[in-house]
Amino acid sequence: MISKKIAALINEQIAKEQYAAQYYLSMSAWFSAKDLDGIANYFRVQSKEELLHADKFFDYLADVDSEIILNEIPKPPHKFSDAAEVFKKALEHEKSVTKSIFNILKNANDENDFATATFLQWFVNEQVEEEATASLMLAKIKMVSDNPSALYLFDQELGQRTLNTTI
Repeated sequence: MISKKIAALINEQIAKEQYAAQYYLSMSAWFSAKDLDGIANYFRVQSKEELLHADKFFDYLADVDSEIILNEIPKPPHKFSDAAEVFKKALEHEKSVTKSIFNILKNANDENDFATATFLQWFVNEQVEEEATASLMLAKIKMVSDNPSALYLFDQELGQRTLNTTI
C-alpha cells in the first residue's frame, strides 16, 4: 500500500495524462482542418499514447490497492496561430508532464516508497524520449513551414507513425 499523498499525486497524474490526450487530439483536429493529415495522425497517435500512460498509472494504483479517483479534465485549447505554435505548445506540455512526474518521484523518494519510485522510472525514461521527440518535431516544423514542398514531405513522414501498444 502506498501513502494517501502518493495516491493523490498519481490520481492527479492520471487526469494530466488524460488532459494530454485531449490536448493532442485538439492539435490533431487543428492539423486535420488544414488538410495536413499526416501531422494530424502524429498528434492522434500521441493522444492515444497518453491514454495508455493514464492506464498504466490507473493499473498501478489498482495493483497497490489504493483508491482511484478520477479527477476533472479541463477543456484543452483548440485555436492555434500556426503549425510551429502547435509544436511549441506540445514541447511545453511535455516539459510540464516531466515536472509532474519528477514531483511524484521526489515525494516517493522522500517517503522511502521504493515500489512507486521503481514504477516511475519507466516514466522518467519515457519523458526523456517525449521531450527529445517534441523538440525535434519543433525544429523540423520551423525548417519546413515556409516551404510547401518540404511541408508536404514532413506531413507524409508523420503520417507513417503508428501506435506502440507495448508500453
